[in-house]
Amino acid sequence: MTNFRELHVPGTPLLLANAWDAGSARVVAATGVPAIATTSAGVAWSLGAIDGDDLGRAAAIAVVERVVAVVDVPVTADIEGGFGDDAEGVAETIRGVVAAGAAGINIEDAGHGRDTALLAIEEMAERIAAARSVSPELFINARVDTFLRGNGDLDDTFARAAAYIAAGADGVFVPGTGDLAVIETLVKGIDAPVNVLVGPGSPTVAELASVGVARVSLGSGVAQAAYAVARKAALELAASGTYDSVADAINYGELNAR
Repeated sequence: MTNFRELHVPGTPLLLANAWDAGSARVVAATGVPAIATTSAGVAWSLGAIDGDDLGRAAAIAVVERVVAVVDVPVTADIEGGFGDDAEGVAETIRGVVAAGAAGINIEDAGHGRDTALLAIEEMAERIAAARSVSPELFINARVDTFLRGNGDLDDTFARAAAYIAAGADGVFVPGTGDLAVIETLVKGIDAPVNVLVGPGSPTVAELASVGVARVSLGSGVAQAAYAVARKAALELAASGTYDSVADAINYGELNAR
């Protein structure tokens, strides 16, 4: 199996169309991608929960185990804030994720359920250090939510990235900006492979590669699009009695093949 760490090359980014269950992982893997990433939002929605540390450790790890079991490429798991109230709780999650076979994780500094939008730098660094202590081999992608949930302050972003790298992070994920000039500044100012979130209107992969991005993720976008098809099909069926919304479906035989 390909070494997941080696797939992070600035200027030749790892491209991730995030999956949310075993079925979507198999569909994505069948396209020939070198790795599979899960989306915490998609995983949560598929299990009737909301994104943002609502799902719970056991359910999240069970999905990782199912995804790993059906693909032959490395899997990196989005574990939101770590599914733990403190560093030891995060370590417990990491033990489960590693046992499930994951090669990497995403862990975010969003302050879910807190009075502040982001965790304190020191607290997040402790969580990353705890994760690293469990597994020296695991690729830890530290998500910095200064743009997604904060005010996009570059100094804060760089301070967080540096602290997380010092604590053991291998890569830094900064979602929330599609400005290529800002992304280039982030790449130049962060001493680790940089991951960005993309969707309609984002810079192209070629543009992101040109400024040194090492990883490009669609995040929850694929799951959102899939659920949009389900809603559109239901509305069309009820309103007009037609079925055009599912015209581009993958063939049953292809999906049902081993």
